[in-house]
Amino acid sequence: MGQAKLTDVTVKDVSVSFEPVPYRAPLKFGGRIVSSGWLMNAQVTVETHSGKHATGHGSMPVGNVWAWPSNTLEPAQTEQAMMKYAKAVGELFASFPGYAHPMEIEFEVSAEYDHLGRRVADSLGMSEPLPALAQMVAASPVDAAIHDAFGRMLKLNSFNTLSKEFCTHDLSRYLDDNFRGEFADRYTLREPVPSLPLYHLVGALDPLTPEDVKERPDDKLPVTLGEWIHADTLTHLKIKLAGDNLDWDVERVLAIDRIATVAQAERGCQKWCYSCDFNEKCDSAAYVVDFLRRIQASNPAAFDRIQYIEQPTSRNLEAANAPKMHEAAAIKPVVIDEALTSYESLLMARDQGYSGVALKACKGQTESVLMAAAAQKFGMFLCVQDLTCPGASFLHSVSLAARIPGVAAIEGNARQYCPSANAKWARKLPSVFTVTDGKIDTSRLGGPGLGFQ
Repeated sequence: MGQAKLTDVTVKDVSVSFEPVPYRAPLKFGGRIVSSGWLMNAQVTVETHSGKHATGHGSMPVGNVWAWPSNTLEPAQTEQAMMKYAKAVGELFASFPGYAHPMEIEFEVSAEYDHLGRRVADSLGMSEPLPALAQMVAASPVDAAIHDAFGRMLKLNSFNTLSKEFCTHDLSRYLDDNFRGEFADRYTLREPVPSLPLYHLVGALDPLTPEDVKERPDDKLPVTLGEWIHADTLTHLKIKLAGDNLDWDVERVLAIDRIATVAQAERGCQKWCYSCDFNEKCDSAAYVVDFLRRIQASNPAAFDRIQYIEQPTSRNLEAANAPKMHEAAAIKPVVIDEALTSYESLLMARDQGYSGVALKACKGQTESVLMAAAAQKFGMFLCVQDLTCPGASFLHSVSLAARIPGVAAIEGNARQYCPSANAKWARKLPSVFTVTDGKIDTSRLGGPGLGFQ
């Protein structure tokens, strides 16, 4: 047990509000289509022992279609439940009785998440409680806001408040004895990296060529893949795939590579890369191996451009027939995404052959820092992805990516699908929302709190 710190805080006030997010174009993934959404915005005020106050902010999309793909409930129902849960989480944090570091507060409060998920479901007459991933997403704005407030109170960036100087407990309290004596500052950077490549999403409905365009939105933004590559000088493409139609998946990658090869040649770019996201739709690891081998046989250059594979099979790692990823991971890194909801799930995924971790701010600032530490300890591939995060939620995601050593790139989909929700923050920090030479500027995210307010 470490000594309590004078910098410890208690939660004085929490408010959670919601903001509609209109979509410019629909996004299809995992067989589901999203064409609108909501942002959850949290504001948290904390107080020190000496009575000093600070207020922080957090924001995240509800993301229910991704976080809670129910077979028995409609998306409108899961959306309603997650929004109600977010409000209830705010009340839970507001009732925290003591003083502690934000990581410790989240650790203590999260012990009530499952019970709260059942209560919220019961109150709405649902037989299905919120799953762990939906709980984490709905709680993430409040968790972020507490970290933001703590940093603001100390006039430090939140990633610079993770050392023994500020934390009562080392990482072994949250993970295991492998981390005895270690604090999260060991696994985070003191300054943000100056820039990061941005992964552009190629959704399953997205037009590749002018012939694919059925209707152009009434704006000046690109529509086809070639237009996007030229407009944003892209070097990283994330490809959404079906996972249950091997011929289509292989041809989709080859078609994208044909278009990218022409566009990159036109602008004089010789090196670019892909990630392939099956959103859990593959029924076996053999599907992934066959997919990769067919790409390699058809187009070795396209195969070489594949940087990693995202969560190809079910998020249910505890299933008796959970696929083993060793053979696929021997070809390309295979990262755990939807299944990553705890340290235990990371250990289970490693045992099943996963070789990488996809960090997401929507799973919470605290959890993201912990999983980043564990992934680095075990030498796993690291990337940071978003939840089609606009505005402040995108900045939070970028701030996370810029502070984790070894992160390959950042994903940013809102500029494609819901750009109007970026407008306010893009005026404040235009270089973070503007892609230049395939990268975004992350050097300006070193301010107090989460770095951008």
